[in-house]
Amino acid sequence: MNTFNNGRRTWVILTLFALVTVAVSAQTLTTLHSFSQTDGGNPYAGLMQASNGDLYGTTSVGGANGDGTVFQITTRGTLTTMHNFNHLSGMGGSQPYAGLIQARDGYLYGTTTRGGSHNVGTVYRITTSGTLKALHSLNYSPDGALPYAALVQATNGALYGTTPEGGGGAGTAFLMTLSGQFTAIYRFGVHGSFPVAGLVQISNGNFYGATSGGGFYSCGTLFEITPSGTFTPLHDFTGVDGCYPQGTLVEGADGNLYGTAQAGGAHNGFNAGTAFKISQSGTFTLLHTFDQTDGAGPTGALIQTSGGNFYGTTYGGGANSKGTIFEMTPDGTVTTLYSFCPQSHCPDGANPVAGLVQGTDGKFYGTTYYGGGGNHGTVFSLAMSGR
Repeated sequence: MNTFNNGRRTWVILTLFALVTVAVSAQTLTTLHSFSQTDGGNPYAGLMQASNGDLYGTTSVGGANGDGTVFQITTRGTLTTMHNFNHLSGMGGSQPYAGLIQARDGYLYGTTTRGGSHNVGTVYRITTSGTLKALHSLNYSPDGALPYAALVQATNGALYGTTPEGGGGAGTAFLMTLSGQFTAIYRFGVHGSFPVAGLVQISNGNFYGATSGGGFYSCGTLFEITPSGTFTPLHDFTGVDGCYPQGTLVEGADGNLYGTAQAGGAHNGFNAGTAFKISQSGTFTLLHTFDQTDGAGPTGALIQTSGGNFYGTTYGGGANSKGTIFEMTPDGTVTTLYSFCPQSHCPDGANPVAGLVQGTDGKFYGTTYYGGGGNHGTVFSLAMSGR
């Protein structure tokens, strides 16, 4: 599995071409777009569907300045580059690894890992037509630095997020008003460090999240935090039950939180990753241990559909060792729906980092970090029948 280095810590990362369609059993994967670097490259984040029905996302590099892009893509595959980031242009930021959210005011909000006045990231908003405004430039301490995960809008209207570095050195949880007033509400270090995953606010009003490092076994932790910053540690990963969780948790229909860890488990030298659930009070259950054949290195968030099952991706493993799309029942039974790269040079994409989004048309949409016509990543859809 590929890695990239961001200074303090190494984390797993992880022109419209003719559509590539591959049918596997009752699933049909269609490559909607292959990035060419000129229109962006290597999307680390997944997609979101805005109220206008189009999908929006970011690329971590490429574009006119090599610093990443914001793009819009229709469900049929027509891609428009909305913004080219430029580290030389002041507050705007560069290298967006986080995806976007649409807040209740209609704007899209996101973060960059670099750029801004201190070169440790920014928070920005952008219209669905492409007008971008930088709202805050992070300053390492006390704000935090290098945000990787998508923001979430809380019931109080504010945006909440995490940074994997800065604050006291091991990252922060923060809130920001829509006008740009920024507050670090918690500094990590004692009960976990380096939160790459974002926060999710659940039905009890509190947020839940994960750190990719720290804890008693140095494999990461799960935690609860209130909107004002009161922190409760819930679980320390041991390695056997998972290690280095990086995907944002999701609240299941049963009220439990579900997620993945990109390493750990009982197979292949504690390396292939796990899926788990944890109750709101902290009761942890290991649901599945990946064994390379059914995928390895799940880094994105799970989603639960109306049918009750969860869906996600793995960065590696599967039939071609280039990652998978999988379905998981609430009790942990995993079925591989698609293995990337069944053809030479991976025209369908390879190594998805992010999770999936289900569109209003019922299809799943996502991105791959590599593969496609120029090996700069893809946007794909997966249509399923009988589910």
